[in-house]
Amino acid sequence: MSTTAPAPPRLGPRFHALVAASGAANLGDGVVQVAVPLLALGLTRAPGQIAMVSAAAWVPWLVLGLVAGVVVDRTDRRLTQTVALTGRAALLAGATALAATGRLTLPLLLVVVLAYGVTEVLADLAATALVPHLVTPALLPAANGRLVAVQQVANAFLGGPLAAGLLVLGSGWVLGVPAALAAVAAVVLLHGVPGTFGAVPDDAHARGRRSAAGAWEEARAGLGFVARHPVLRPVVLAGAVVNMASTAYFTVFTLWVVGPGSAVGMTTQTFPLLLVGLAVGAVAGSLSASGAARRIGEVRAMVGAYGVAFALLLVPVLVPHPAAVAGTLVAVGALSAVGNVVNETLRQRVAPPHLMGRVTGAGRTLVHGLMPVGALLAGAVAERAGLATALVGAVGLSVLAVGALASQVRQRDLPGPGAR
Repeated sequence: MSTTAPAPPRLGPRFHALVAASGAANLGDGVVQVAVPLLALGLTRAPGQIAMVSAAAWVPWLVLGLVAGVVVDRTDRRLTQTVALTGRAALLAGATALAATGRLTLPLLLVVVLAYGVTEVLADLAATALVPHLVTPALLPAANGRLVAVQQVANAFLGGPLAAGLLVLGSGWVLGVPAALAAVAAVVLLHGVPGTFGAVPDDAHARGRRSAAGAWEEARAGLGFVARHPVLRPVVLAGAVVNMASTAYFTVFTLWVVGPGSAVGMTTQTFPLLLVGLAVGAVAGSLSASGAARRIGEVRAMVGAYGVAFALLLVPVLVPHPAAVAGTLVAVGALSAVGNVVNETLRQRVAPPHLMGRVTGAGRTLVHGLMPVGALLAGAVAERAGLATALVGAVGLSVLAVGALASQVRQRDLPGPGAR
């Protein structure tokens, strides 16, 4: 008598539709992320003004992260993400008209980047909270790895080269194509992920629906959960410092690499191709993160990957050659992706479903909230002490933060793989 082994659990068509929508949106993100600094370089070479553009992208996380977490937990998460993507499409369509007619100035670019950041906060929080609705807890590492891989392929591997080609056609193209991609993502999400995906409210959450003051109580619940949790608290605090430092680094990195007066001497057309290495590494890292966590443990995988990745960022400063920079970005992309996938999976595993949006919002408010500070500090340091000083200082701060995290979190502090 023969028996048939049960089929392994699958991620399912709704998850794959989410991946498709995320791929389209992130392809647009990749174009915008590469194009905006280069558009800013066409308007100014002042490090302080370039830093303002970088800071503007992250200010919405500082201002709206907690509130957006409450919104995500009060609403249908799929619908919230769809509305955010639709708003992004409309915003970029307006920016396209300005760019195509030569009326895009630095102040207007700052406004566009700020508004784009608002859509990013809502779309990202809703997408993160949606994943646990679509897959079982045991499949979260594989789902997050798959999602991050698609995001990286679309964002940097395809987005960077596409941005380079679109820049040749004109500044209107690098904003208009992402507008269309955001609209496509909204349609795919709306039709490919049927169902309602709201949180199961607790008593405080239900009271919050009836009271404006309850919204603050709900936000405090998410913030309090992060503050009390023995793993999330040090991870978030270290992440806040690391993100501040890495934003500082990449704010002035473009000035270090691009232009006739730069150390590396690349052009605006070749620079996006350099970022392909970052994407190649990130794809490999995201797909191998689950295996790395199983072999050496989640904490060792996360802390080790982050520590080595940030230390490697010294290489472009010490060896300012395109080949050395490209090789470094491949390694940094792979190691950062391993750390990010493990980090994301841990948060989804330990946060209660009804708090998922608020816990993610609280964490990202802290983690992303210091990023504008990092950008502005980098601009100030670069103007006074030079680009190399700003880059080396950012690397040192990142490595110190990862070392502090390694001393505070142990594998035994984590719940079992299937726990929620």
